[in-house]
Amino acid sequence: MDWHLLPPATEAMIGEVAVAVKGRFVGDPSHEYEHTEIQNHGEGDETLEDVVTVKVNEEKRLAVTVYTIDKEVSVVPRGACIKSPHGTVQINNSFKGLTPSEAAKLSNYLHFSEPRTPKTKSILEMADLNPCIDFLDPLSEDNPKGSWSMQSEQGATVCVIRSLLWLGLTFFHMPATPMHGYIYMGHGLKNLDLTFML
Repeated sequence: MDWHLLPPATEAMIGEVAVAVKGRFVGDPSHEYEHTEIQNHGEGDETLEDVVTVKVNEEKRLAVTVYTIDKEVSVVPRGACIKSPHGTVQINNSFKGLTPSEAAKLSNYLHFSEPRTPKTKSILEMADLNPCIDFLDPLSEDNPKGSWSMQSEQGATVCVIRSLLWLGLTFFHMPATPMHGYIYMGHGLKNLDLTFML
């Protein structure tokens, strides 16, 4: 078996995959998905039809799926990463883990991706925030509400959070330790029925 790196996902690749791909993965990196679309140009008798075919192989689809999962549902506990005054983000070596009471709150877990929501908090709400560690979006503000499932296991020594948007993504954190991580073991399809399930 030969292992290769996935190609980086580009905006053009993301658009092609969104148009051409339907259904589950096949399992063959060379398998091609094809989408044909007829586009009309002009009006009246001068209407011209163009047939546009978009082809995407499974390798590109996998690259886009991994990129999308990392962008939408990668998780870190609050304080695990810090932002310097220069804007660089790095691992917080002094992070000792959330306390058991903090670990039980969804608002103490953050998306490990570029913030998507503008910071529109009141001055009172911002008084409790630290700009060095509160620069990411909290899971508790995700839409739709209820898109995360949170449980404590093994006598509250492990906190497990599962995504209901990307079924198969599981995050863990051991309170009072810096140990945390996530893994995705799903079928690679976003749960678009989530709003009807809540």
